[in-house]
Amino acid sequence: MAKITVDEKYCKGCELCIAACPKELIALSQERITEKGYHPAELTRPEECTGCGSCAVMCPDVAITVER
Repeated sequence: MAKITVDEKYCKGCELCIAACPKELIALSQERITEKGYHPAELTRPEECTGCGSCAVMCPDVAITVER
């Protein structure tokens, strides 16, 4: 099973990864706020992630790591 890890130190909540995910599995966290004041991206349904890497490629801050 694949998964993504979002480094909250770099994520600025730009939502580009959300738009890039073909399965619509990423959303901004409504419960957490980073030290910089952003809602970080998170994987909402990890069991459905295929590890395609679209989110990581799209991330301008290289905040996403994909594990397969």
